[in-house]
Amino acid sequence: MSSTHVQARSTSQQQFRDYIDKFIAFDDAIRKLSSNTLRGYTTDLYSFVDWCEREGVDPLGVSHREVRSYLLELTRAGYSERTINRHLSALRSMYKWLARESAIQTNGVSAVTSPKIPKTLPHVMSHAEVIALFKTCHGSDMESIRDKAFLELLYASGARISEIAHLTVGDIDFTQRQLTLFGKGSKQRIVPLYSRALEATKLYLEIARPQLVSKVRNLKETSDKLFVSVRGNAMSAAALRKAFEKRIIQAGLDPSLTPHAMRHTFATVMLDGGADLRSVQELLGHESLSTTQIYTHLSVSRLKEATKQAHPRG
Repeated sequence: MSSTHVQARSTSQQQFRDYIDKFIAFDDAIRKLSSNTLRGYTTDLYSFVDWCEREGVDPLGVSHREVRSYLLELTRAGYSERTINRHLSALRSMYKWLARESAIQTNGVSAVTSPKIPKTLPHVMSHAEVIALFKTCHGSDMESIRDKAFLELLYASGARISEIAHLTVGDIDFTQRQLTLFGKGSKQRIVPLYSRALEATKLYLEIARPQLVSKVRNLKETSDKLFVSVRGNAMSAAALRKAFEKRIIQAGLDPSLTPHAMRHTFATVMLDGGADLRSVQELLGHESLSTTQIYTHLSVSRLKEATKQAHPRG
């Protein structure tokens, strides 16, 4: 290969890196993707261009065969189908953007199909497990009062842990008995709350939060975030996840349970209770109904198991 071709390929690879930054800025400003998604896209796209440099591939003229070679390398490296799909999703999104920006003439990524992911049902907690979790917060200390409100809101709303972390005091409307959540893409949705969740949150706001916030020297750091730490600082999704894991261990439950299991449980309980699929979709903030439909399969599985145990000819 001539030095001219090598130079052109190197220039293309550098241009692609510059395009990554512009693409991420576009997704942040226009599509308003979550910070987690943006970080994932950035990591995956830089991983791809690093591979292009190692293999001598022009990323602005990549063919579908070269993309498949990249995915094959990920497979050989031991990445799961789900992770490989995530890499491919990042590439698809960026190459669509590149096409709209007229930065490429052909889109070699569009012809690549996603690896099939085996369908697995989400982990749903039993009623007894949920009650055991709540019982770990029966203390009168400030941390227990806070965690009781946190867990009740998580179970009552089906919210993602990141959505709970972004809640402010003003997002709870006690008069209307509802909670305002901001999901993926900054999409707003309103979910109703049951009495116990409202009572636990009101107790936290009246007793625990003022005492926790009083420990902060600079109140601007805490702002109006709903959940604060024992030091009075606003709790991130990671901090709330850690608090959840602590309560799971105290309850003697499966340590692999995550806050998302509460979201799965909320969806399944709603469907088991007679809620229609569209309503559950709205409550969960799912963009596609197909994402919500997995819970119908789970609900049917639970019914089959109940029938098997209860029916005299089961």
